[in-house]
Amino acid sequence: MSILKKLGIALLVLILVLAIAFFFISRGDTADVPFDEVTGTDPTLDEADAETFPTVAIAKPVGWEEGEVPVAAEGLQVSRFAEGLEHPRTLYALPNGDILVSLTRSPNKGGGGIMGWIADKLMTRAGATGESPNQVVLLRDGDGDGAAETRQVLVDGLDSPSGLSWNDGTLYIANHDEVLAFPYELGADAPSGEPTKVTDLAPGGGHWMRNLELHPEGDRLFIAVGSDTNIGDKGMEAEEGRALIWEINLETGSRRQFAGGLRNANGLDFNPWSGELWTTVNERDMLGSDLVPDYLTNVPVGAQYGWPWVYWGDNYDRRVDAPVPAYINYVRRPEYSMGPHVAALGLVFSKEGAKMGENFSSGAFVARHGSWNRKPPSGYDVVYVAFDERGNPQGKPVPVLTGFLKDDGTTRGRPTWVEWAGDGSLLVSDDTAGIIWRVTAPGAEPQAAIERITGRRLPPQRELRGQRATFGEEDFAREVTAE
Repeated sequence: MSILKKLGIALLVLILVLAIAFFFISRGDTADVPFDEVTGTDPTLDEADAETFPTVAIAKPVGWEEGEVPVAAEGLQVSRFAEGLEHPRTLYALPNGDILVSLTRSPNKGGGGIMGWIADKLMTRAGATGESPNQVVLLRDGDGDGAAETRQVLVDGLDSPSGLSWNDGTLYIANHDEVLAFPYELGADAPSGEPTKVTDLAPGGGHWMRNLELHPEGDRLFIAVGSDTNIGDKGMEAEEGRALIWEINLETGSRRQFAGGLRNANGLDFNPWSGELWTTVNERDMLGSDLVPDYLTNVPVGAQYGWPWVYWGDNYDRRVDAPVPAYINYVRRPEYSMGPHVAALGLVFSKEGAKMGENFSSGAFVARHGSWNRKPPSGYDVVYVAFDERGNPQGKPVPVLTGFLKDDGTTRGRPTWVEWAGDGSLLVSDDTAGIIWRVTAPGAEPQAAIERITGRRLPPQRELRGQRATFGEEDFAREVTAE
């Protein structure tokens, strides 16, 4: 057989493989459960249906027309705080009112092989590929008109930056593979010196964003690091240092795993009622359009959420080959479902001084970036989750900003991050549109601080009730006789 003939056969085989892949991808799985039923504190979990090829429903970004804005909830108003930015992702408000925004993309160009090539093409259609700008930009609304008239590059030459935080003259920036600390004074046009490295991180991978959150006391830094794969497909050795939240002691430089089993934790904020760390998490794919719910949950120290072996507390994923660890019996159930495949990212709680009105003064705001693998699409909005007086989520997500997804299946933009501005407005980054939206309730008074829940400490238990032994003065020595 001639070389030309062999090449022709190989080409036909490749075309056939791609045609079969396209058939299954375009066919996909359509959701059966009403979306409202798969959100909240007690979501309906459908039967798992493992997919050989993922369901794909790409909403192609088409941008916003001049003067066009998202649809705001009743009583709210939305405007453009800044526009013309190249792929803005995370936002951070400095104490002096300046806003920092990371202009960034993934450091990766997709995996190898046919599936990697297909994934790269799909993400290109979704507006998620291209060279990373690798900048942190400062935005300033000096005249207080609700739009930033000052825009300047604060830090350049970064490596897929995302997480941002500042405290006491130090600006922390997370690249995909490290956290850096820059000397920076508020109001300055640039850091005053070279950065020092706080810690190394597992690089790139399937999930590359590395969000930061400083503890209110300023002595600890929390870092969210997502997994490299969907369900440990490359072996758990490849997930070392991933799918977790690190805690860095900034005084000693030591770090520990604060929580694990979190496939892709993103937004981080402290619950104002309890003082506990909370996060948004993107769960696994390829179990159908109704699974698995992305979620919002608390993160107690030492918490384990079960990825990749289990999801939503006690549901085993039979696709995982890695041996099941002993700690799987102690997996926590997430607190609140944001819905499957919504890509829950940015998170902030209601806070003192916010001007969103009484209906949005006791809960959490979450940016749902939007699905690429669900039929029909989910997310593409900013929602509000109400919390009760004890600091627990309740009810269903309430739309705050919608109108990103169009009826024809394209999308004007994709909400990514949320942050409070100094004037009490809520800022929302829209990465594919290059816009920062500003949301506020006209005429609303600044809200009061949420009261921290405190209680009297219980006295130490001196007696083990129901047993003969006590731990008081009457306790007796035990003798063990060797047999």
